[in-house]
Amino acid sequence: MEHLLLLIIGILFLIIFVLLAKIYYLRRSAHEIAEAFRDRLTEDTNTLIDISSRDRYMRKLAADINLQLCLLRKERQRYQHGDLELKEAVTNISHDLRTPLTAISGYLDLLEREDKNENIQRYLSQIENRTEVLKCLTEELFRYSVVASSQDLNPEHIDIVRALEENLLSFYAVMQEKGIQPEIELPEEPVYRKLDAGAVNRIFSNIISNALKYADGDLSIKMDKNGCVTFSNTAHNLTAVTVGRLFDRFYTVEANRNSTGLGLSIAKLLVERMGGCIEAIYNHGKLEIKVKFAE
Repeated sequence: MEHLLLLIIGILFLIIFVLLAKIYYLRRSAHEIAEAFRDRLTEDTNTLIDISSRDRYMRKLAADINLQLCLLRKERQRYQHGDLELKEAVTNISHDLRTPLTAISGYLDLLEREDKNENIQRYLSQIENRTEVLKCLTEELFRYSVVASSQDLNPEHIDIVRALEENLLSFYAVMQEKGIQPEIELPEEPVYRKLDAGAVNRIFSNIISNALKYADGDLSIKMDKNGCVTFSNTAHNLTAVTVGRLFDRFYTVEANRNSTGLGLSIAKLLVERMGGCIEAIYNHGKLEIKVKFAE
């Protein structure tokens, strides 16, 4: 009887050992799949997931994931190809528009020197105004295509407090013209981040320009000691729906038809390219845009 009991205990220990070994190898296989899946999502590679386990269920799981990765890769390549074609088209269109616009501006300058009555002067003023708007839109399209197609950034240690101060100073005249006295709260100590200086200036410039475009007489810029910047202003002409689309390419708010809607899209593109995050919040008539750069 005692020998039988010891035999049963031995068998139970053996079963437990086999089960523990099975669980160990299953966990290792799951970890291998998770690591490989993460790598395949971040890298553009044709290498499929391979695991050391011989377990048929884990190998089937890896095979199913490989199938989905192949489909995802095809969709990504199709998207990248279409996006590249769009960027090239925008670049070509904006470049092609520059020459006739320059010629139109030249002829308008010549007409300004000629004698003309009041009606002709009024018409010419409207033409000049529309031509300047079109030139600005063309330049904005061109800048977007350059930023979107270029992957080259030159990170360096910069003080983002000083960068923001310089950008605010460059908009001083516009603020005065609009009668806006900004409320500014910045850290007394420098906040250093390893970022591309030109990209940071473009981000701040585009956000401030957007804020002044939709502001109803107020503007607040605050940065905390961690470098998180909040731009806020009253904007009753916006809604939660329009704010949710502010970062979309070519989306424009109905109240302002002179913009291509690329300013904030460029800002989002550059912030995320440098590892940061940007978001827009609309609450009780207040628009807030928050920017946080990676430390």
